[in-house]
Amino acid sequence: MRSRLPAGMHGDSGWLGRIMTAAVAVGVLATARPADHWVWYVVGTGLAVFLAGTVLMTVRPRLALALLAAVTIGTSLVAGVPNSNALVLVLVSLTTIVVVDLTRSGTWPIVAVGIGAALGLAVSAWWFDRTDTWYLSQLMWEAILIAFGVNRRQYEIQVRQTRELLVQTRRAQDEQARAATLEERGRIARDLHDVLAHSLGALSVQLEVAEALLDERRDVDGALERVRRSRRLAVQGLAEARNAVAALRADDVPDLPQALAALAEQHETDHAVQMHFAVSGTPSKLDSGVTVALLNAAREAFTNAAKHAPGQPIDLEVRYDAGVRIVVRNAGATSGEGFGLTGMRERLALVGGTLTAGPDGDDWLVIAEVTND
Repeated sequence: MRSRLPAGMHGDSGWLGRIMTAAVAVGVLATARPADHWVWYVVGTGLAVFLAGTVLMTVRPRLALALLAAVTIGTSLVAGVPNSNALVLVLVSLTTIVVVDLTRSGTWPIVAVGIGAALGLAVSAWWFDRTDTWYLSQLMWEAILIAFGVNRRQYEIQVRQTRELLVQTRRAQDEQARAATLEERGRIARDLHDVLAHSLGALSVQLEVAEALLDERRDVDGALERVRRSRRLAVQGLAEARNAVAALRADDVPDLPQALAALAEQHETDHAVQMHFAVSGTPSKLDSGVTVALLNAAREAFTNAAKHAPGQPIDLEVRYDAGVRIVVRNAGATSGEGFGLTGMRERLALVGGTLTAGPDGDDWLVIAEVTND
């Protein structure tokens, strides 16, 4: 998309350059002393048309090109008049034409006007009986001024392209920042869901046990203990949710073995099950997104074990080799795969990981892993 450039900087060097060019033309023409008065009318008209063309360069570039081309070719026909100084209008008009913004037209108008001016000078040299040396000198000045104008044109094009590139770069940076913000919000939302799902799942189990104790055994003390444990689970769930958000925002997540050990200890306390935790291989530093995804996968596996195989022992192992792998095994192949593990599989895929779950003999096995690229 083309950027909108400030007035006075689109296709030329600005109003200062125009004023200086016009001042040079007026100053040189003021010293003219043509023998015929009609030359003054031609030169004066040419100067007025030249000034109009320079004013219209930014707002009506095609009209400005037509006016400047008429001045260039018209005054070239009287350049051979002695002491007319009409050549200055030819040269300044050519220089200005070169920098008129004609992006779609390319350079053909410059070539066409340059050829027209050369032919006009040839006619003028023949009509007013000028020497070949005079004609060649006029062509030399024309070539020098065209080269100067082309240099100005390249400068203006580079300025415009630099500004457009700056606008596009800023736009791309804004889009990148917006995408990063949305991605971060998505990460926080997913991990909040995982933490709260785990806490609410554990809370549901405790309340079901409390209900069974009251309904079947009339065990008020046991039910009260389960209610108190449920309260602790709710408090811990809120704390974990806050920690998850804080860790993701600060990109500061604890080491995976340490976090898994704390999670296993908490699950063992809350559900009164036997936990076996082991680490094999050399632990390596992981990306925060990978650590959070693996930690949530283990949490979801614990929740499923508590729902579908309550009271059964759980083995948790972290293996470091060509990446990192978490293996959760619980006795009794009665665990199922629901929306929780499906969501974990999708979240692990976002960090280049995989998750598999299924029976392994009499056990239920969940494996979450992320390999090194």
